[in-house]
Amino acid sequence: MKECISREKSLELLKKYNKEPFHIQHALTVEGVLKWFAGDLGYGEDANYWGVVGLLHDIDFEQFPDQHCIKAPELLRGAGVGEDVIHAICSHCYGITVDVKPEHEMEKVLFATDELTGLISAAALMRPSKSVADMELKSLKKKYKDKKFAAGCSRDIIGDGAAMLGWELDKLLDKTLQAMRSCEEQVQNELALVL
Repeated sequence: MKECISREKSLELLKKYNKEPFHIQHALTVEGVLKWFAGDLGYGEDANYWGVVGLLHDIDFEQFPDQHCIKAPELLRGAGVGEDVIHAICSHCYGITVDVKPEHEMEKVLFATDELTGLISAAALMRPSKSVADMELKSLKKKYKDKKFAAGCSRDIIGDGAAMLGWELDKLLDKTLQAMRSCEEQVQNELALVL
């Protein structure tokens, strides 16, 4: 079982550098998604470790968007975060701002799902329920194929992430949707407490 910075300290660190509710919600969502994938892929004993990586993955984005994953190591090292977590976090910007390649399966999942969680969240907001609970893969695929919808969410990165995992795109979409369903209520409850 991997040891790392505690979840409590991770949340404090996230809030130190992120004030926007959108960024905090995204961090909580990616945390929940990675924890779900840890269990789904047979890494259940490391679910909290995966979650911490998800929670801190955009630590520098709000204050340093032009230095995303370039500034992160400095902020994380200053808080005593281990090099393995720093590598995992920086790897989700592979080929974008850094050359830190995703190696571990968790890093590949983060790379593949980061942009996708944003797209799924945007799609959920368009639904009467404002939720992923009743979203079907078919409707997600329709939104995904519409390049004008959530245009800031790179389909190229999502596709590259699926390929990195050796998965068909539909498998990545379906699993990420399941992961977001699993944590949606908890994210909303925690967001209300954090803000």
